[in-house]
Amino acid sequence: MKHPILYRVLEWIGFRPFFSRLYRVELHGVERIPLEGGAILTPNHESMIDPWLLGLTTPRPIRFMAKAELWDIPGVRWVMEKFGTFPVARGTGDRQAFGRAEQLLNDGQILGIFPQGTCLPFQNRRWYRGAAKLALATGAPIVPVCIVGSERALRPGKFKIGFPRVVVLVGHPIEVAKAKPTLAAAKDLTLQIETAVEALRAPYGPPAHAWFPLERAA
Repeated sequence: MKHPILYRVLEWIGFRPFFSRLYRVELHGVERIPLEGGAILTPNHESMIDPWLLGLTTPRPIRFMAKAELWDIPGVRWVMEKFGTFPVARGTGDRQAFGRAEQLLNDGQILGIFPQGTCLPFQNRRWYRGAAKLALATGAPIVPVCIVGSERALRPGKFKIGFPRVVVLVGHPIEVAKAKPTLAAAKDLTLQIETAVEALRAPYGPPAHAWFPLERAA
């Protein structure tokens, strides 16, 4: 399957080895990501650089949903679309975005979905059910991923740049039987995703955020 144009540009200029060296990225468990067929990667989200770090885990292009507001920023829309990213109106049950994501999975592509929805460090960020609903609707496996240290590379909220060592851990895939994405089923599966990611993170402790005091409103 042909990579989006900006993926091909980054491969041509050697982005992967450069980015890996810049943050001394350690990758663990990447062999657990399927080499073919639809799948959903579900990382935690601590920094704006997380999509780039996730891209180091597989040679396959990862298709991302991103908040629709980014399409209103001059130039950003072009970049997003050339990377194969597509917009979603968060918290609205965006049927068009869901339908596009479902089609991509049925076509055998990989989706990257950050269930926390934002990298801003609000305490007790909820985990949204979109990834679980898509997995149930398509039968695509979910691959939990934990990114450790990215908040020190590009701190969200109170802007700060650093060059820490980053660790990316890929967990065992969660096999999902195709079924009606009911609220109860999506809640249960989302809890499995959250638990799997937190288990990967446990040896490293919590992220080093300057935490915001209030939970983000849905």
